[in-house]
Amino acid sequence: MSAFDPQPAASALVLFSGGQDSATCLAWAMERYARVETVGFDYGQRHAVEMQARLAVRDGMRAALPEGADRLGEDHVVDLTGYGAIAESALTADRAMEMDARGLPTTFVPGRNLVFLSVAAALADRRGLDVLVGGMCETDFSGYPDCRRETIDAMERALSLGLDQPVRIETPLMALTKAGTWALAHRIGGEPLVELILEASHTCYRGDRSERHVWGYGCGTCPACELRARGHSEWVAA
Repeated sequence: MSAFDPQPAASALVLFSGGQDSATCLAWAMERYARVETVGFDYGQRHAVEMQARLAVRDGMRAALPEGADRLGEDHVVDLTGYGAIAESALTADRAMEMDARGLPTTFVPGRNLVFLSVAAALADRRGLDVLVGGMCETDFSGYPDCRRETIDAMERALSLGLDQPVRIETPLMALTKAGTWALAHRIGGEPLVELILEASHTCYRGDRSERHVWGYGCGTCPACELRARGHSEWVAA
């Protein structure tokens, strides 16, 4: 398949937070599908700045990927603040970012991807969209069990049964390191896409955009920043 030739499944809904991973997934989807929509979730996250960042990334994506510009369709935002209050974590409350008694990071929001995928599947059903696209990754991640492909496979089956029709969930970053994610973005959109991700996307758990580093904006010390910085360094050195 050459770049920007749509696959037989003609449409996709991208779970789009405005971070590096979801920005890369949006570019990946625009390269493949003739119609692409996005959905974001407001779950009371401390780094709520990502809700503004996602709009900047979307706006810049058409210029970064002119061949696929006409494929980018509507954006949807879903209010999940009630869920976020129930699933309290260091991402939704003023708590230390550390490991808990189960060996999971306190930034783990219980069931977050399960909730996101269920809501996205309902939206895709009503919008007539063929595929869900998410940035989950089990190779180079922060310890979240709902990022594993085994979890996604189980959700794919559950949603297919519950909606009585096939539900396909694509996870293009699943087997990539963070360096591989940078490389994928560069392969799809070259320097314009990489620069858009550096300048406009937001991944920092603390919501800090006071300083731009070589890898983008962030506090530089939270787990998300450390992972992003290390991946960028490895990609540049490759």
